[in-house]
Amino acid sequence: MAGTVSEAVIRRLPGYYRHLQELEKEGVQQISSQKLGRRMHLTASQIRQDINCFGGFGRQGLGYAVPELRKGIGHILGLNQPHRMIIVGAGNIGRAVASYHLFGEIGFEVTAIFDTDPNKIDANIGMMTVQDMRNIQRYIAENKVDICVLAVPSEEAQALADVLCVFGIGAFWNFAPVDLKIPKGIALVNVHLEEGLQILSFRMLSEMRENGSRREGNRVLGNP
Repeated sequence: MAGTVSEAVIRRLPGYYRHLQELEKEGVQQISSQKLGRRMHLTASQIRQDINCFGGFGRQGLGYAVPELRKGIGHILGLNQPHRMIIVGAGNIGRAVASYHLFGEIGFEVTAIFDTDPNKIDANIGMMTVQDMRNIQRYIAENKVDICVLAVPSEEAQALADVLCVFGIGAFWNFAPVDLKIPKGIALVNVHLEEGLQILSFRMLSEMRENGSRREGNRVLGNP
C-alpha cells in the first residue's frame, strides 16, 4: 500500500491517529472533515483526500465515526499488533529511546539494548541491562525482533546496518546523521535531528521577517 500512497499522506497519518485518540478521550463520537481539518490545520478537502486513499470511512452528511476511524488508521499504521525493538548504541539518544515509556501505549516494546563500549556494557537502563554487541547475532536468532533503532555515530551506521541486514533485521529507525543505503525490502526511517532545527530556524526567521513587514506597514499607515 505504501507504494501507491504519497509520502506526504503517510507522514500525516500519525497526526490523524493522535488527534482521533484525543477526540475519543474527550468523548467525541462523530466529527466532520471541516471540524477535523480546523483542528489539524488542514482543509476539509485534504482530510477527505487523505482518508479516501484507504477506502471509505465517512458517511455522507454525518462525517466520520471517531472510534471507527481511529481504529482504521491504527490498523493501517500496523498498531493493531505488537512491535519488538532493539537499540544499538547506549549513548544519550539510545538511552532516551529506551526510557521513553509512551511507546508501549501504541504497541512498541524495547526488548534489548547493545553497545561496544566496555564502560556501558552491563549498565542498567530502566529494566534492561546493556548487552555486549558481540551477542547481538545470537539475540536476533533467538528472539523476535521487528525494528532496530540505530543510535550510533555516522561513521559506524552504514557498516552496522549492512551486518544487521544479514542477521535478519527488516526495519531500521536510524538516528545517525547519515542516509543509510539498505537492500530492497527492508524498511527505513532516517531521523535527522539537525534538519528539524534547521527547518525551525527557517520558520523562525520567516516569522520575524513577516512581523517586521507588518510593523513597517503599520508605521506607514500611522498606526502605533
